[in-house]
Amino acid sequence: MNIVLYPNAKINIGLRVIARRSDGYHDIETLFYPLETYKDILEIVEEDSVSISFFGLPYRLPDDNPENDLCMKAYRLLCRDFDLPPVGIYLHKGIPAGSGLGGGSSDAAFTLKGLNMLFGLKLPDDALASYAAQLGSDCAFFIYNRPMFATGRGEKLSPFASGSIDALSDSSRYAIRVHTPEIRISTREAYSEITPDAGGRGLDKMLSLPIGQWKEHITNDFETPVFKRHPEIAEIKNSLYGEGAVYASMSGSGSALYGIFEV
Repeated sequence: MNIVLYPNAKINIGLRVIARRSDGYHDIETLFYPLETYKDILEIVEEDSVSISFFGLPYRLPDDNPENDLCMKAYRLLCRDFDLPPVGIYLHKGIPAGSGLGGGSSDAAFTLKGLNMLFGLKLPDDALASYAAQLGSDCAFFIYNRPMFATGRGEKLSPFASGSIDALSDSSRYAIRVHTPEIRISTREAYSEITPDAGGRGLDKMLSLPIGQWKEHITNDFETPVFKRHPEIAEIKNSLYGEGAVYASMSGSGSALYGIFEV
């Protein structure tokens, strides 16, 4: 038996770092928005032994250990509660690693979904999201894969709708263009240069403003330290506005940037 899935990317619309937590993580608020223009290809095949193989864009295994890959961790996590047979995981990378587009988290979430379908586990989305949250802060979002307002460390999700988000989803009105510089940003390093701001709350209200007003109100806290370290990334954001974007931002902790353009 086998199954083929297509894990997609995401962008962050606004990202505020609210506080440093006692567990070493940070409380944030952000909107996760699914992005279909970048995808990986994930195949899960029932085999005689457990393995994982990579193709496509360059991808370095954490510590060069397959067991540290999030897809493998997703498989091992479900194995704790279900008697799963060995599988081969074949991952073709189309989403650049270290770009802030959530490729690794998406792959992990889609591994959970794929195993659920392949072996008839019948886990509902909320149960899958609970597993996903154990793998990474934004993994649970990819279980639902629709606009979600995230708080906590990114795992507390609420469906989000507004006139602006509905408009953004209308391809006859807006297009999202993404730039992925060949610069990889360490999320840990980026957080180390952030000063949390407890007064940053209120992003959900700003997301209800017309998209044309987002430029003046919606920010990504990671841009300041990342742009300081990599001014060429700031130049790309400026170029997006120069090309007519109504809103441009870095996604996550970077380095990918996106611009929203009227069609």
